[in-house]
Amino acid sequence: MRSKANRVATRIVSAGDTTLELLGLVAVVALAVLLRFHDLASRGTWDSDQGHDMIVLEGFVRSGIWPLLGPPTSIGDFHHGALYYYLLAPSAWLGGGDPAWVVGEIALSGVAAVAVTWWLARSMAGPLAGLTAALLLGVSATAVEGSTFIWNPNLIALSSAFALAGAWRAWTTHSARWWLVAAAGMAVTMQCHVLGIVMLPPLAALMVADARREGQGPSVARVAIASVALIVASYVPLIVHELQTNLQEANNALAFLRSGGSAVALDPLSRVVFAALRLVSWPLVGLVTDAPIAALLALAAVVGIIAWRWRAPLATERTAVRWLGLTLLWSTLALGLGTAGLATVVQGLPVDHYHAFLDPLIVVIVGIGVARLWEARPPLRPGTIRIPFAGAGPALASVALVALVTWNTVHQPPPVARDGGYPAALAAAIRIDQTTGDRRGLISSLPAFKPAEAYVYPLERIGSRIEPEQADQMGRIDSLAIVCDGLFTQAIGAACQGPAEDRLAATLRGFGGSLGLADRFQAAPARWISVYLARP
Repeated sequence: MRSKANRVATRIVSAGDTTLELLGLVAVVALAVLLRFHDLASRGTWDSDQGHDMIVLEGFVRSGIWPLLGPPTSIGDFHHGALYYYLLAPSAWLGGGDPAWVVGEIALSGVAAVAVTWWLARSMAGPLAGLTAALLLGVSATAVEGSTFIWNPNLIALSSAFALAGAWRAWTTHSARWWLVAAAGMAVTMQCHVLGIVMLPPLAALMVADARREGQGPSVARVAIASVALIVASYVPLIVHELQTNLQEANNALAFLRSGGSAVALDPLSRVVFAALRLVSWPLVGLVTDAPIAALLALAAVVGIIAWRWRAPLATERTAVRWLGLTLLWSTLALGLGTAGLATVVQGLPVDHYHAFLDPLIVVIVGIGVARLWEARPPLRPGTIRIPFAGAGPALASVALVALVTWNTVHQPPPVARDGGYPAALAAAIRIDQTTGDRRGLISSLPAFKPAEAYVYPLERIGSRIEPEQADQMGRIDSLAIVCDGLFTQAIGAACQGPAEDRLAATLRGFGGSLGLADRFQAAPARWISVYLARP
């Protein structure tokens, strides 16, 4: 009778624990939604990258112009994958050209990344690790910021979480079909940023280890072939483009590699150390240059957790920690030594967070550490040697978690972006249109390598006759708008607010008469727009 009562009590406790865990997950996801889904129209930055993406998306969903290439990379004359645009096409179509709808889809992917990360951490180290990892990603200021504006790296937290979770599920369940989930996530990660390929070797290594286990070889081999086919299929648009352009993308990429890439001042060791700080600190405390002490503490904590749990008693956790730790080490070396841009941060310019594919991995490591600290208890058996501070685990776990959550809560992105977001760009476009009236015109940009697409897109939406074409290809034009970015004064060779714009206007052909300045205004911090009208 007592045994039966004990079994009933165990089931009740287990059901209660499951209910409590589900309530915790719902609360964390709700918090992630609350932090992301407000002020979507104005929170995200709006510049040439965002304007370019919306121009491509509108051409795709409204005119049927299929993009074969993704957004341009920040280095070299080649592109990311077109799958990025295909993923955002539904929201672009539903929103009728309103960028807030596209931002909404990106925000939804950020919330989904929180849920998938919970699943991954829970399967590795239990419910507490899952809830901790999900909470950290849910409140992460950088993850929230990445969920609230249009940019290709902003989808890779979700795709990489799927890749890691699919691979881990395949390993723990001995079901090779989960490798297809991992391959799908890997394909999206690689398409959204070319450097997402860095995560491929760790996944491939676990797949090889899975294939070598008894009875797994044939099934894993078949799925491996299907996985490779799936990833290759994601590059079909690129293959079509290359066949049409005589391998233009491949040649540009090779030319960039032959040139040695971007030069950096740091030596290889310093680049690796800086990469480690930047990768680990990003989802936990933000950009390393904004909080160097916090970044050092975050790196020390993550390395300490990996070292502590490297020989965890449970085989599942031990394998998980080793795989995650080696993945982080490999990524640090590959990105630190192979990516010059990771070693530099230019104040005032967008920070390229392509390494966000590691965000789920990093918060899972921290989740494992917090969970194990919380479970640490001093020995209770009589005669057992007590270790000093052995009972401090729960307190330390609580302090660390509260500190991280508080830090990220305080550093949440503001409701209005520094440049005013799309509403400010739309207001600037309306002002340009009102100044030029029905005149046929040209919009140009300084520096020349930065397109004026931040304003081209809203100008197109309001039906303006201002076009982003070369003046000598248009014949007579009667107005000129110049966007000048003061952050690039050195590259421009002259200051904005007059000298740079006047010099450019004097070199353009196709105007029916001399140019006269009709309006000049600041559209965003350090960004000026000058409107010239042709005189009779």
